[in-house]
Amino acid sequence: MQVGDTVLIAFDSTQQALRAEMLLEYADIDIDTRPTPKEITAGCALSIEFPYDQFGMAYEIVVTQDVVVRGFFRLYEGHYQEIDEHGERRM
Repeated sequence: MQVGDTVLIAFDSTQQALRAEMLLEYADIDIDTRPTPKEITAGCALSIEFPYDQFGMAYEIVVTQDVVVRGFFRLYEGHYQEIDEHGERRM
């Protein structure tokens, strides 16, 4: 199975996306702000992508800072699927 090496955070509001961007940049996580892929239903057109090996730190920041997210996603066989707090695909 082909699995992507990045994680995408989708949001339901631009305010939360910008807040997460600031927090993750402050923590020196290598992020890329990009349009939310059409296959992910979210209320915000912005998403944040970062390397999978930084998932644990990013997840902890988002949770402890009460950032409201639509979800964390990773590419599996070319399609985004939601992942859980351990970085594993939700079934």
